[in-house]
Amino acid sequence: MNQKEKPQLRSIARALRYRNFRLYFVGQSVSLIGTWMQRIAVGWLVYRLTDSAFLLGVVGFAGQIPIFVLAPFAGVLADRWNRHRLLILTQVLAMMQAFVLSYLVLTGTVMIWHIVVLSLVLGVVSAFDIPVRQSFMVEMIEEKTDLGNAIALNSSMVNGARLLGPSAAGLLIATVGEGMCFLINGLSYLAVIASLLLMRLVHENLRAQKSRAWHDLREGLKYVYGFEPIRDIILLLALVSLMGMPYSVLMPIFAKDVLHGGPGALGFLMGGSGVGALAGALYLASRRGVLGLGKMIPIGAGIFGLGLLVFALSRNFFWSLTLVTAVGFGQMVQLATSNTLLQTMVDDDRRGRVMGFFTAAFVGMAPIGSLLAGALASVIGAPWTVFIGGAACLVGAGTFARKLPQLREKARPIYVTKGILPEIPPGI
Repeated sequence: MNQKEKPQLRSIARALRYRNFRLYFVGQSVSLIGTWMQRIAVGWLVYRLTDSAFLLGVVGFAGQIPIFVLAPFAGVLADRWNRHRLLILTQVLAMMQAFVLSYLVLTGTVMIWHIVVLSLVLGVVSAFDIPVRQSFMVEMIEEKTDLGNAIALNSSMVNGARLLGPSAAGLLIATVGEGMCFLINGLSYLAVIASLLLMRLVHENLRAQKSRAWHDLREGLKYVYGFEPIRDIILLLALVSLMGMPYSVLMPIFAKDVLHGGPGALGFLMGGSGVGALAGALYLASRRGVLGLGKMIPIGAGIFGLGLLVFALSRNFFWSLTLVTAVGFGQMVQLATSNTLLQTMVDDDRRGRVMGFFTAAFVGMAPIGSLLAGALASVIGAPWTVFIGGAACLVGAGTFARKLPQLREKARPIYVTKGILPEIPPGI
């Protein structure tokens, strides 16, 4: 490795110099491999038991609709309670859910209603876990200028696991069945729980509760939708989640019926999406500051939508794998860029609530999309369903791009005030 490459690598990984973030990074890296294994195994198990695109959508809906309903309230708690302790609690509860699911499958007693109920339970846990996790990120990073790098590294970690987990799940499903995937996921939570317990946090992170939670929620909603840059970023995320993200729920149909493969093909397709997302996250991690990030939101959403549109037309496994890689890249660029801009724009005392609405938009809209996609795929087929979703994402990306100059002007004073931009540049 030459001397020029070393500074570049240090720049990409600069947030890892903080001890708490290093612990989190290692623990989550292990846990997320298990999480992705469970996601793939659940989809394959449901389709194997029912052969129903609609029930795939129902399970996806049950697992994510609690996030849409509860994430904004969880954001209020993240602004009022100790985020570190909340995060430990959500990890323990998620671990218990995985162990129960593994027991039912390994003993041969699992039924489709078990999967729906357990998906609903995990959805409730995730509704609190995701906003707390996102708002906790700032507490692990001592210099806020490295926050964007930490978010990008976190995305790299998620998608590195997304690359390994589905491939491992495909092999395990083909050899020993889905139950082992659920058991491994349950055990993997021990790593992230240990990392959280080993952290040294300077602040106790206790918040004064001078107002009612409902008042805080309304105040957060007014703030989010009253400030156009934050509102439009969240609305585009909601559109992409509703219309585009259900492609992953329908992926077992593409693997089995469209491309005539098995669980291994499903694992490779989901892994290909992870490769693209990992590349997008590493690209963003190499960037310094927020200058120029605004334009990456419509670019990422546009790549995502166009990739889905062409993927829906493909009947060749190699081209489909290439296209889902592009889809993963576009999705990650939009998501991580949106996360970074939101976290750098918002004040600390509103961070939890903003990330609660962020979670409701990106993760919480997906169950509605999953249910609609499952029903639509039963009528017109999975390929046309994904084609329509991709076209809608392209329209949303174009609309956001047209408004971008106006959004820049409204966001720029915040960055100047915070010292993130020392002088008024031509754009962000």
